[in-house]
Amino acid sequence: MNATDPQEPATGAEPEAESGADSAEARIAEAEARAQQHRDDLLRAAAEMDNVRKRAAREIDAARQYGIERFAGELLPVADSLVLGLESAPDADPATLREGQDATLRLLLKAFERAGLVEIDPAGQPFDPGQHEAMAMRPSAEHPAHTVLQVVQRGWLLNGRLLRPARVIVSTAPSAAPEDPGPAGG
Repeated sequence: MNATDPQEPATGAEPEAESGADSAEARIAEAEARAQQHRDDLLRAAAEMDNVRKRAAREIDAARQYGIERFAGELLPVADSLVLGLESAPDADPATLREGQDATLRLLLKAFERAGLVEIDPAGQPFDPGQHEAMAMRPSAEHPAHTVLQVVQRGWLLNGRLLRPARVIVSTAPSAAPEDPGPAGG
């Protein structure tokens, strides 16, 4: 068993091979542990994403169901005012009824304003096809062509977006009135 024995180098190589195998097994075990950790992280992330989707769906449903809650609350005083006016109608004189109607309209318009509804009343303004719907055209010597002469139905914007166009009667130049072409082939 001296250093010149031919069998000793062979036995000396075995611990190195075992050490390399142990090292490889350790690296494999470490890689498997990391892979398991990554799988666990992925499952947690997937579960969290699923929870986020479910929570968002619940919030969207709640917004659909209760989105107009604030607006509805703003309209309750208007309804109360209308009921009060109807209950007192038999005893009230026309001036008092008119005053009550005006107050109710002011309540309604204030509720609309708080909800982001803005009235479009374009009387006397140039016709804007983006916000107005022409119901008729009428010749007018007093107004320039394409001016809103009369508002048939007011329009509304909701937070700057057109909700309903104003229905209007628009002016034309007096000479732009259609003339009778007379009999054909004259």
